[in-house]
Amino acid sequence: MIYKVFYQETKERNPRRENTHSLYLDIDAKNELEGRIKARKLVEEKTPYNVELITLLSDKHLEYEKESGNFTITEL
Repeated sequence: MIYKVFYQETKERNPRRENTHSLYLDIDAKNELEGRIKARKLVEEKTPYNVELITLLSDKHLEYEKESGNFTITEL
C-alpha cells in the first residue's frame, strides 16, 4: 500500500501550511490502520520530521500523483 505522508521538516517550530512537504512510502500492512501506524513509526524513528497527516492513496489518487511528476517512493 502506498501512503502519502505530510510533514514539517522540524518539530521545533509551529506547523505552517506553506512549509508542509510530502513523501510517499510503500508499506506492507494487513489494513489501512496498521499501515498508518507503521508509516508514522518509520518516519518518526528515521527523520526529525513532524508528521501532520498520513493518507492511504486510492488507485485513482496514486495515478494522479504519478502523473503530477513529483512522485517517488521514499526509502527510509
